[in-house]
Formats: sequence, C-alpha cells, structure tokens
Amino acid sequence: MNSEDNALSAVGVDADDERIYRDLLRRPRAALPELAAHTGRTTVALRRAFSRLEALGLVSRMAGRPVRFLPTRPDVAVAALISRREEGLAQARLAALALLAETPPTENQSPEELVEVVQGQAAVVQRFTQLQQTATEELLVLDRPPYAQDPTEQNVEELDRLSRGVLVRGIYDVSALEIPGKLRLAQEAVAAGEQARISPEVPMKLAIADRRSAILPLSTAASADSGSADSAVIVHSSSLLDALVTLFEVLWRGALPLPAAPSDGRAGVPDPELFTLLAAGLKDEAVARQLGVSLRTVHRRVSELMELLGARTRFQAGLLAARRGWSDPG
Repeated sequence: MNSEDNALSAVGVDADDERIYRDLLRRPRAALPELAAHTGRTTVALRRAFSRLEALGLVSRMAGRPVRFLPTRPDVAVAALISRREEGLAQARLAALALLAETPPTENQSPEELVEVVQGQAAVVQRFTQLQQTATEELLVLDRPPYAQDPTEQNVEELDRLSRGVLVRGIYDVSALEIPGKLRLAQEAVAAGEQARISPEVPMKLAIADRRSAILPLSTAASADSGSADSAVIVHSSSLLDALVTLFEVLWRGALPLPAAPSDGRAGVPDPELFTLLAAGLKDEAVARQLGVSLRTVHRRVSELMELLGARTRFQAGLLAARRGWSDPG
C-alpha cells in the first residue's frame, strides 16, 4: 500500500473507509447496492463503513429510499477533522502540563530517571522527533554520522521549529558534509534561519532542546562505520546535561561558519564556500562533490586563492584569509 491509499490516516480515517469515501466521491448519490456491486463489498459492510464516515463528517445520509449517502467536499471535511485533531492535541498538551505538575522535582529523581536508554532505530527516530517538537526556545545540534534517518532528506521538524521562532544552532562535522547533497540541505536550513558552523572535531551526534533534555546515540566506532544508529541515550536536566551544553558551546566557538550558497556570497570575498570547506578539512574530492564541479576546477580555484593571498600552503592560506575576515560569519 502506498501513502496515497491512506492519505487521510493522519486525521483518523482508516485505509478501507477512505477507499469507500473515494468511491463515493466518484459516484455521488449512488445507492448502496450499486456501490456494493462496484466495490465488491456487502451492503452490511458498507452501512458500517458509512456510519464511521458519517461520524467523521465525511458523508451525510440523504432522506428517502433507497438509502443513499452524499460525500462532503474533501477540503471542508478534512479541514474540520484537522481542527478537531488540533483541539485534541491542545487538550493533550494541557493534560501533559497537569501531569508535569505532579512529577517530583528533578533534584529528587534517581539516576535511572535522569537517563533513559532507547533501543531500535524506529524508537530512536521517534524520540529525536519528539525532542525537536518539545523545543520552544532553543535547539542545539551536533551533526555527524551515523544517521537513523536518511541524511539526504531535509529535517522538516527543524524547519517547523524555525518557523515558530525557535533558535537553532547546528555544528556539522566534516564527515557529514562529505555526503552528497548534505551541504545543500544545510544551506537550505540556514536560509530558513538556522545558525550553522563546520568543525572537523565533532565527537558525536547530539541534540539538546531548551537545555532541559538531550539525545545522543550509543554508537561504537564499529557501528558508526556501518552507518547504523539503533540505540540512544536521553539525558534530562542534570549535571551531565550541563556538561553536554558546555561541550556544544566550546565546539561552537572553535567552528567555522557554514559557507553560504554561491548566490549569497559576500561581496569582496572570493570563493567563500570553497575557502570554508577547505579550512574545515574537506578533501578536494569531497569539495568537488559539494560544489558540483570537477576535481580539476577545485585544484584551479585553490591555486588561484593561494596566489591571491600570497600563500605557499593551504594552512598559510587559511591564516591569511582569517586575518582578512573571510571566515567571519557576519
């Protein structure tokens, strides 16, 4: 079954009922026997399905005989279901706050309550998504392999947080930006408001929401090499969480600003994206992939940059460029 077979699952409509609703949209005012013949269902099964659809506001019963049902316009019906679901979510948030008031203060919690272990890739993805959704003020992220989610797809939850005014700061490890397309996704996030930097020394993946909770993977070097991320630790408010925040801030101060997309380059700064990628430690091959150019073009542009700066080595070029303020994020 593909996602189109149950596009309304998010608002509480199961796949079989949705197919009946779609059939009715194509045959409005059709009598039950006609629909039964077309769909291969019994009239009894259809009556039960229409009772559920009627409760959801997707159909209405017409007066008279034979029994007929009229489909509600999809945009109107789905908008009502979304509104109902949002009301339910709002009530759930209030209930969560009430439950929080009943929770003992952090200082009285035992160590096992301050740290949780999550097992299984699906569970890790779910808890990471939940942590992002709980952020209302700030989200701090260390980004590096391994990934539980597809690293070539945009993090829509982060974009949602940015649209709600949440401050997001991310530090990308060089190895993350060597994944084809990853730089473009990071630049899209920056365009949406993320503050991003690059470092060759990101020791692990990490996400911290509002400095109240964090998630980091339990990955050995071997599992990282295999690309898996199937276990993680959730850390709640504690001295350990404070240490993780401090680690992020130390790495942030030593990281380089993520290069802007070529169209956003600053005037007077030749090849800012090339310089930042090289200074961050990416190899020429990885730089070529990220910039979408040939290896020969990278070699040529590096030579031109070094000649412009009067540098004999890349390290010297980095120092000279830093003195000129080329790595200044402002």
